[in-house]
Amino acid sequence: MMGPMTQTAARAQGTEGVDEPSARPAAWPAVALAVVALGAYLTLSLARWFRWDTPSWDNAIFEQGIRGWSRPGWPIVDIKGHEFNQLGDHFSPIIALVAPFYRVFPSPVTLLVAQCVLVAISVVPVTVLARRRLGAVPGLALGAAYASSWGVQSAIDVQFHEYAFAAPILAFGLKAALEKRWTPACVWIGLLLLVKEDMGLTVAGFGAVLWLWGERRRAWQMVAIGLGGMALVLGVVIPLFNPHHRYDYWGKLGEDGGETAATAGSLLAGMWRIATHFFVPGQKITTLLLIVAISGLVALRSPLLLMIVPTMVWRYAGSTEFYWGPTWHYSLILMPIVFVAAIDGCERLRASRSRALRGYGRAAPAVMVLVSAALVPSFPFGDLADPKTYEVPEHAAAGQAALDSIPAGASVTTDLGLIVRLATEHRAYWVGTEGNPATDYVAIRTDYGWGADAPTDAAAYAELLYPGHTYETVFDDGGYLVARRTS
Repeated sequence: MMGPMTQTAARAQGTEGVDEPSARPAAWPAVALAVVALGAYLTLSLARWFRWDTPSWDNAIFEQGIRGWSRPGWPIVDIKGHEFNQLGDHFSPIIALVAPFYRVFPSPVTLLVAQCVLVAISVVPVTVLARRRLGAVPGLALGAAYASSWGVQSAIDVQFHEYAFAAPILAFGLKAALEKRWTPACVWIGLLLLVKEDMGLTVAGFGAVLWLWGERRRAWQMVAIGLGGMALVLGVVIPLFNPHHRYDYWGKLGEDGGETAATAGSLLAGMWRIATHFFVPGQKITTLLLIVAISGLVALRSPLLLMIVPTMVWRYAGSTEFYWGPTWHYSLILMPIVFVAAIDGCERLRASRSRALRGYGRAAPAVMVLVSAALVPSFPFGDLADPKTYEVPEHAAAGQAALDSIPAGASVTTDLGLIVRLATEHRAYWVGTEGNPATDYVAIRTDYGWGADAPTDAAAYAELLYPGHTYETVFDDGGYLVARRTS
């Protein structure tokens, strides 16, 4: 039995309350919750797909990269440039794990399913940990709040991104950390370096938490691994594969958010903007408030919450507004951290000398569920109750006919409206990328993404893109134009 001093020390490290194996709740409710969550994720993601919603070109980029890994070979992404190696853009070799599945099921839907499965898997360790530390019913409530959190919804809504891998890695790693299984925790968290180049900041943040928990040797190791690995990738690996031998996104620290090489001025400007505009514009404050609100504020009681600080500084340093808000996929990596921190925070509150705080520590999981439910109408899960979510739009038939007019294996220059549909069976190029070779076809969707500048003559537009070549229009219907090269 723990003595008073031992209990105090354990609470300080956030590790008290690990039940004996005989007292542990069954794991099947956590698995059942994950299955339910998976059903919701698949419904949302696939409904968007069959409704021909295209939030960005990213799913096509990742599909080209994964297809390259599946051959096997290099992850060539022609959307970013002719024969462009994806490792020269972002360092995400972990996506190669999807390649065997893509080899069997070559489809963009494979990526959507993979993302849903990865995020659903992360529900299991978070819920198991919560049930063991907080009790069977409160733990299940916290797991449900995590599974339906706004950061998770937003990520599922915008198709596949590499951060999907970070969710289970963080969930298993932080579960091991709260259970004082330091070696597995460090190994799991270290794997984040394979997810994306900026995840080194999260690894280093975990090192800072270990230092506060008294694990000083491991703390310095994780800080060194995180920052050193990130520096190696940004300074050596990505420039090695990049055609311009640089990391293109240093320019995001500039005022215009352009993809240009870093300069001393742009870096200093970014640091100055962090200091003077950290909470400007207001959507930055909104994101921070949502982060703490989904945990019922109890995550603030845990040192684990410090892990999100480097990521938030990195996001807020630049001038790209997509990084600031609660939409897109950028907050997915925060959700496991916030909810595991909430588990730790609840335990700390329950050990408080204040009766009111102890009471709130017991009630907090219910509060999290209520907060998640209240936010649903403002985030993608709200669409699940809308019948229009499941209606196939009229333009889908014309879009499919446009695709059918392009033979498999042909090279195609295309736009946002069609790019995710063409990446599987064609060599797809982005219409806005400089240096593209003259492709066999040019295919665009005039009513999506062009505004008032949409072309009206596919052949003329194609010949403008590729002077010296001639094209003829072979499809013009329902807002879709396709031109075929004749010379």
